[in-house]
Amino acid sequence: MISPETLTERDSKELALPYGADGTVVPIQRFRDVQKLCTAMTDGKTKYVLYGVENQTDIHYAMAVKNHLYDALEYAGQVEEAARSHRNARKKRLREGNPAEASESKKPNSGEFLGGFWKEDKLIPSVTVTLYFGSEEWDGPLNLLDMMEEADSRVLSCLDNYHVKLIAPAMMADEEIMRFKTSLREVLLFIKYSKDKEKLQEILISNEARFREVERRAVDVIAAITNSGLKYSEKEVKVDMCQAIREMREESKKEGERIGEERGEKRGEKRGALKTAQENARNFYRLGVDVEKVAEGVGYDIDTVKQWLNL
Repeated sequence: MISPETLTERDSKELALPYGADGTVVPIQRFRDVQKLCTAMTDGKTKYVLYGVENQTDIHYAMAVKNHLYDALEYAGQVEEAARSHRNARKKRLREGNPAEASESKKPNSGEFLGGFWKEDKLIPSVTVTLYFGSEEWDGPLNLLDMMEEADSRVLSCLDNYHVKLIAPAMMADEEIMRFKTSLREVLLFIKYSKDKEKLQEILISNEARFREVERRAVDVIAAITNSGLKYSEKEVKVDMCQAIREMREESKKEGERIGEERGEKRGEKRGALKTAQENARNFYRLGVDVEKVAEGVGYDIDTVKQWLNL
């Protein structure tokens, strides 16, 4: 379990300086949605893991390549940082003019000097998770090899695969979603059943205690993603979604009734206008006005007026 207190915000910008044989470097820059450093105690030792999150409202069919690039840039950045650290340490010793310390410090071998990354240097693991906010199942490739054109198995066996770590509510059991400890749990549950009103109602009833106090920013996400038209105050810290949904449905019901009344009034007006036209046609005809003139006067075609007059 990852707790908030174990996380430290990281700069979401990835900058790598690819290694060139001619010594030239071309910066590559990418921006993650979220990246945080997790510091945890394991077996009495401090362990570090980098977690990146890519938020998707739409399916990205090259997600495996995108996330793979982020992780590769992260590792390239760590190598560059290690090399920079070694260079700065050596410059500092020379600047301070301590020959004894300089002679005792490690001298990199040719391989370490070439890459700037020493044999004892270690990388911090980077884990990238894709969080999909859609209510449909993810139908895109979930690993790098699935994106490959069909090839000989002997060729594919030479390739290292990369797997997308995906969180998609439509593809998760309710029990899995309930394992989340933050309001992300309610967000994913609501999204999962947002297009099934009966099931959504069941979920709201069975989890009423949780949905009565949902963080407003989580409700913002639900309202934006599902386009549900939820009504709530932006000043609220916690939102009673059950009440918000009831108010939304009541407002929809009233709007439906209002539209029905307007349509009824229009139908009544049309019926009234038709009745008036029929009476005028009969009166004109009884006064000896020609049928063609009657039709022109009431604004209807001759065949319709003849039916009214039983002609």
